[in-house]
Amino acid sequence: MDFRNLKKQDPALARLVEAERTRQAETIDLIPSENIASPAVLEALGSALTNKYSEGYAGKRYYAGNAVVDDIERLAQQRARMVFRLGRQWHVNVQPYSGSPANLAVYYALLKPGEKIMGMSLPFGGHLTHGWKVSVSGKLWKPVQYTLGRDGWLDYAAIRKLARRERPKLIVCGTTAYPRSINFKKFAAISREVDAYLVADISHIAGLIVAGVHPSPFPYADVVTTTTHKTLRGPRGAIIFANRQSQIAKRRRVDIASAVDRAVFPALQGGPHDNQTAAIAAALGEAMKPAFRRYGRQVVRNAKALARELTKRGFQLITGGTDNHLMLVDLSNLGLSGREAEDRLEAVGIVVNRNTIPYDTRSSFDPSGIRLGTPAVTTRGMKEKEMTSIAGLIYAALMPSRPPQAVRREVRRLCNRFPVW
Repeated sequence: MDFRNLKKQDPALARLVEAERTRQAETIDLIPSENIASPAVLEALGSALTNKYSEGYAGKRYYAGNAVVDDIERLAQQRARMVFRLGRQWHVNVQPYSGSPANLAVYYALLKPGEKIMGMSLPFGGHLTHGWKVSVSGKLWKPVQYTLGRDGWLDYAAIRKLARRERPKLIVCGTTAYPRSINFKKFAAISREVDAYLVADISHIAGLIVAGVHPSPFPYADVVTTTTHKTLRGPRGAIIFANRQSQIAKRRRVDIASAVDRAVFPALQGGPHDNQTAAIAAALGEAMKPAFRRYGRQVVRNAKALARELTKRGFQLITGGTDNHLMLVDLSNLGLSGREAEDRLEAVGIVVNRNTIPYDTRSSFDPSGIRLGTPAVTTRGMKEKEMTSIAGLIYAALMPSRPPQAVRREVRRLCNRFPVW
């Protein structure tokens, strides 16, 4: 994209857009929830579909002129099933604007106000919409929060005990800062024991599931939600998968597909963003190709390599390593806070995010840890050798063993070898 029209009509904004493009090109992005969308995805996102209004669903719109939009939405739904290898028992809704509205739509569809939602506590690696107290999910519904063991691992026995005591109507399994695989089968057994819906939020690991390097929740869950960026490399958006064969939905006489659709529209949203739907379809088309499976495998190999190299340099990793795309670093032994580390790293061109660690004694605004991930650097083509270099650059920035200007130059050289655009 050359932004020629934007430069002509709005030079001030064009300069800012170009500045962000340059920032992305000249920095190492290690935020696990960020990635780099392809030119094809960006073209769909910036297409004439932005101009259309399409309240309703394919074949049943409240506006005329939606024949093409209907085909695009159906294509996105079809590809969503194909990429996760699903049958027609799974209903697909591709209209949620992002992950948070998708989760809220599921709760609205399946629960009454005041009923219990059980999800992972935010400071332990959950998400705001998993029932955290400041989120509407923790205000309209009664939250029950599970945590981690002292070793940083999911304690399924403790989760089962909590579920048996609290009897939630819905259990959410999914994380934002957990470096290990999730045992969906165990979550399903717990959910069935207490007669609760099981909702799997796979926003962080969806691309890894597609690539076959993380277990899938689809054999076990009643509903699966995911964002479409992160490891899927698509636009900001979300998908809801509703299992028409859900036994708990049948017992409660809930048409789970219709309930989800009504919750997305008209309950929570108006018309879908048709350009976003097209971009989701484009990203799913890319994810269907063998190259995407190779990408997902490399994401995990890179994460394991980076974790290993950081450990060699004295960094303490929660659970001692990673099974997926991210790792959580406890900086307590270095006398650094997460905020200080984030600032030092950004100064040399390495972008991470500060993050709480399990049982953190510091505030969430200035916690004890940082969260690192490999989706974006893997998209750029980096492999294990570059993870060794990045670990060395992180060490040099945080200890610090070299002048920041020298580290920044090395970061730029590495970025130039693996261009984004």
